[in-house]
Amino acid sequence: MINYMFRYFISILFFSLLFACSNEPKPKPKTVKKTKIEVPKFNADSAYCFVEKQVSFGPRVISSEGWKKCGFWLEQKLKSYTPNVILQEAPITTYDRKKHRLKNIIASFSPEKNNRIALFAHWDSRHIADYDTINQASPILGANDGGSGVGVLIEIARLFKNKNPNIGVDIILFDAEDYGQPENSKFPTMKDSWCLGSQYWSKNPHKPNYFARYGILLDMVGAKNATFRHEEISAYFAPNLLQKVWRKAHQLGYGNHFVYADSKQILDDHYYVNTIIGIPTIDIIEYDPTTETNFNKHWHTHNDDMKNVDRRTLNAVGQTLLDVIYNE
Repeated sequence: MINYMFRYFISILFFSLLFACSNEPKPKPKTVKKTKIEVPKFNADSAYCFVEKQVSFGPRVISSEGWKKCGFWLEQKLKSYTPNVILQEAPITTYDRKKHRLKNIIASFSPEKNNRIALFAHWDSRHIADYDTINQASPILGANDGGSGVGVLIEIARLFKNKNPNIGVDIILFDAEDYGQPENSKFPTMKDSWCLGSQYWSKNPHKPNYFARYGILLDMVGAKNATFRHEEISAYFAPNLLQKVWRKAHQLGYGNHFVYADSKQILDDHYYVNTIIGIPTIDIIEYDPTTETNFNKHWHTHNDDMKNVDRRTLNAVGQTLLDVIYNE
């Protein structure tokens, strides 16, 4: 009887504990809150004014008066956003045997950070209008070809001053990109006559052992309804970056500008950055398959003025870059 009562008591106790355990509230899984990244809003009106300011100096051909005045303005404007501005100067000889002193303008944000990216554009304009039907020997204003990329980067620099991204950024404005030898030149052929500023910087970076995770070059990023494609050199050296930027542009609703299509390779500053200093760099550059040159119809003509610059295109490029950078 005692054994039976003991076994009965143990059974009741066991089932009571089992029932109590099965009804205990289960711990809720921990949820990790995603921090929303606050990305500054790109101001296309401001960028447009920065392009307009450059054009107001006239053609920015190396060694010209307009080039001197614009270079000084760019230096002072960048210094108003960061104290870390470097002028990199060097003697060069162009294909026409003229001697110049190029000037690359470099602005660094959070220079103490090792985790860095680089943003590029060229600030000079073409010394001739070789694709125009009139005044071919005269320099062009280069509102889109040169001015637009610089305008976007100056606006981004302005926003960096108000809110630094998590990574370090170097904005590098190359000189003498557009002083390349024309096809009908009477001078002996000069190898690598284009992109002299980027060639020099790639061989002589502004800091010893300079490193950036990647680079983005802007060239001709302001024309109305401009489309940007997967340029071949960019796709070869930096395919993942190319996909990331295009994906972000589509997420933001700029798929009409950032087209998922390939374009042939374009010799531009990014070629030398990729092949000399080895920073994986893409080129966001207008590509128009309907024109003979595959560039903007006003390319290297006197029509490359402020009428060739559209705020919506500047905004698509600028906002895409900001979202990529601030999400690093």
